[in-house]
Amino acid sequence: MAIIVDIDVELARRRISVNDFAEAVGISPANIAVLKNGRAKAVRFSTLDAICRVLECQPGDVLRWVPDDSETPTTS
Repeated sequence: MAIIVDIDVELARRRISVNDFAEAVGISPANIAVLKNGRAKAVRFSTLDAICRVLECQPGDVLRWVPDDSETPTTS
């Protein structure tokens, strides 16, 4: 299972810099990079709330689930 973070897509759509976004959300640009690069192990609901508030979006706009190849059902 893989959770993909699409913050970079939403930032590009809104033409918001990482630094401006990080300041508005209240976390460091380094932590934004951790989220964007898929290295985050967890996201606090308060952080997700702030991200969605700043981007005026739903959690599903910045997070999506992609099954691993081993989880893909096979057909006979």
